Amino acid sequence: MSILVDENTKVLIQGITGRDGSFHTQTMLDYGTKVVAGVTPGKGGMDIHGVPVFNTVLDAVKETDANTSVVFVPPRFAVDAIFEAAEAGIDLIVTITEGIPALDGAKIYDFMKKIGSRLVGPNCPGVISPGKCKVGILPAHIFEEGNVGLISRSGTLTYEIVYNMTLSGFGQTTCLGIGGDFIIGTSFIDALSLFQRDPETKAVVIIGEIGSTDEQDAADYIVDNMDIPVVAFIAGQTAPPGKRMGHAGAIISGSEGTAAEKIAKFKECGIPVARIPSEIPQLLRSCLQ
Repeated sequence: MSILVDENTKVLIQGITGRDGSFHTQTMLDYGTKVVAGVTPGKGGMDIHGVPVFNTVLDAVKETDANTSVVFVPPRFAVDAIFEAAEAGIDLIVTITEGIPALDGAKIYDFMKKIGSRLVGPNCPGVISPGKCKVGILPAHIFEEGNVGLISRSGTLTYEIVYNMTLSGFGQTTCLGIGGDFIIGTSFIDALSLFQRDPETKAVVIIGEIGSTDEQDAADYIVDNMDIPVVAFIAGQTAPPGKRMGHAGAIISGSEGTAAEKIAKFKECGIPVARIPSEIPQLLRSCLQ
């Protein structure tokens, strides 16, 4: 099995006529993802790579039964695009857009909770269930079907660690980037609970980074709720306090946001932590024996 997306997922691309939307539509189609529609206001009636374009998400859903959206809309329009998708009944909204203000992120978070749609992101690379479906910008050739789930705040570290996992024979059920902003729609805990219920996921990899206490909260959740092994890597071990390191959420504003504190918490909870990304396969091998 997998979580969030599979071979039955019907994908809609918001911002399909833009450079990034058009390019990644083709990569998703090449992977075998069922991309059934695109949406760009005022461009209805066009087609991009054979995918019909609609003026509104509601029109697209009525015509194609799309259940998942990928948002490639610029930041100033992204909030309305997310609201539109949720109001049209889209179950899963994967937001690639970065640069959405934190106040807008809070509005999105509250709206998603009220309406019942799931948001992944913003500022994320997407979701992939290898061999079944790719939603977003992930480089599909490094992923392989298997029994390990992966949750990450970092896109590029996802690629590095998955590449090492695949080379070492550890395929994946689903990998998702949850996003690097202060406020995101799907947390580590949300994703862990989904993997815990997936019978084919036998272990989970968490890739965290400095800033916030999300990793510490996840460690407590793992101890209390998970009966499959979890291994981790924390980025930013040499980051200085007070400086944002890449992602909007990757900033140390107190002792709880440091890599050292997060690593200590994981170890306290019995969760193995890799010193460097290439150690993840070794940790998986030890916990799956």
